[in-house]
Amino acid sequence: MRLKRFLPILGWLPAYHSEQLKGDLSAGLTVGVMLIPQGMAYAMIAGLPPIYGLYASTIPLILYAIFGTSRQLAVGPVAMVSLLTAAGIGGIAQAGTETYVMLAIALALFVGLIQFLLGAFRLGFLVNFLSHPVVSGFTSAAALIIGLSQLKHLLGVGLGRSTYVHEVLIEAARRIGETNPAALAIGLAGIALILGVRRINRAIPGPLLAVVFGILAVWGLGLTEHGVKIVGEVPKGLPSLAMPEFSLENFNTLLPIALAISLVSFMESIAVAKAIQAKHKNYKVDANQELIALGIANIGGAFFQAYPTTGGFSRTAVNDQAGAKTGMAAIISALLIGLTLLFLTPLFYYLPNAILASVIMVAVFGLIDIKEAVHLWHADRSDFWMLIVAFVGTLALGIEEGILIGVALSLGLIIFRTTMPHFAVLGKIPGKPLYKNVNRFDDLETRPDILVMRFDARLYFANVAYFKDKIEEQLEKKGKALKLFVLDANSINSVDSSGMHALEDIYQLCKTQGVEFYLSSVKGPVRDALSKGGLVDKLGEQKFFLRIQHAVDSFDEKEVPHYGDYVLQTN
Repeated sequence: MRLKRFLPILGWLPAYHSEQLKGDLSAGLTVGVMLIPQGMAYAMIAGLPPIYGLYASTIPLILYAIFGTSRQLAVGPVAMVSLLTAAGIGGIAQAGTETYVMLAIALALFVGLIQFLLGAFRLGFLVNFLSHPVVSGFTSAAALIIGLSQLKHLLGVGLGRSTYVHEVLIEAARRIGETNPAALAIGLAGIALILGVRRINRAIPGPLLAVVFGILAVWGLGLTEHGVKIVGEVPKGLPSLAMPEFSLENFNTLLPIALAISLVSFMESIAVAKAIQAKHKNYKVDANQELIALGIANIGGAFFQAYPTTGGFSRTAVNDQAGAKTGMAAIISALLIGLTLLFLTPLFYYLPNAILASVIMVAVFGLIDIKEAVHLWHADRSDFWMLIVAFVGTLALGIEEGILIGVALSLGLIIFRTTMPHFAVLGKIPGKPLYKNVNRFDDLETRPDILVMRFDARLYFANVAYFKDKIEEQLEKKGKALKLFVLDANSINSVDSSGMHALEDIYQLCKTQGVEFYLSSVKGPVRDALSKGGLVDKLGEQKFFLRIQHAVDSFDEKEVPHYGDYVLQTN
């Protein structure tokens, strides 16, 4: 059982049957055909020769099929990771050079090691610190940057490399007169073809059809003579086994971007893996094993000249739609890429860069999530503004800075929501022993001599000051008529030593004001903590009640109030 957990392939391969092969074969060939143009295009985003996109589409796929828990996830080069690779290495070496390629391969090794260690130490939960609105804003901005970075290929103009949208747009506008009409026409035709085929049937490999169209157009019309830039000679043969080269200086330089890629790529991968797994009930996706699998895929890929890879949204969707049942589909895709490397690379000689740009633009502009922004505007304005800040920050400051903004915003949101959680003053529903928030329900009964409050969060060092302030505020508002304060602890799931000190402070404050302090609905773990901390003994067992009404009834029995001692109030 433990071996199957580490090698998920042992869970499906022994029971593999011909019916599964039919679906896997169809999906594997479909995704493999998609990967050929996409891999080459994404390598260009990363600043690498196109062949490295095909290298990254072989060994990583096979390794993930062995170690991954998702049976439909399509691993390989993706736009986001490619751009992050370019952003991280672009400042160290010139794109396309031998040093640049060496650093990209070393980066895959570092990413793989980080992901493997995160998975081995069960740290997959770390991605939870990036909230969905922040990820959506960052992804949308990065998609815009990726798409516009291809303007130089679409226009056939040698624009400078930049990860800042405004710089790209300004230079493109300044040099619009230099546009190559033939390159622009081919690029726009490629976009139209891909989108048109997608409308008809998403399973049809539109990018491959665009590649075939581009090659035939350039070769048949002799467009190289009209300045249309082509891929040129693509090396033939499988990637060779070699130890990734790097120095300690390179390691220190690449570590921040490796960490960023590790988290962002895993987040993209686990999101789509879980979304697809929800449609298939015959297996479960394990986040920590996914980290290990992606880590091994990147480590193994680095030894075969691959740059960082992860699971992609579009290919995974196509893989599932085409009938993938197991990881065999990924292995078939890798074999198809291997055959392409062995025998078909000469066919890509006349492939125009404008077509690869069209493939990239269609893929990444689909990641711009306008619907999410509209939804958040209506559903949660604070999350909407977080999305906008992440979006604008990434566009204005760059990809790496955008990731840092995203992490900071997500952590800030967690801190804010835990340090200033929801607090409610409760009133009694007439005729029932139930208490609700007085700000949400009308005609609730409240008494001048009783205050009931509910704290909706764990009570710990970060929110004890807020906890005490809110209670003191309500105690002061009630004034001298107050005789009983009941804290409904139903929503307090845990309490630390600072929380216990805060409870003791409230008890002492109530005591000095002649107010009884009772607790109701205290959960077992919280009561255990209070008991160990000595607070149960200090307050007395008689101050703890199962329900708010029990606390109120006990108080009333002690007080035996006379008529006119209090007036029933309604809110």
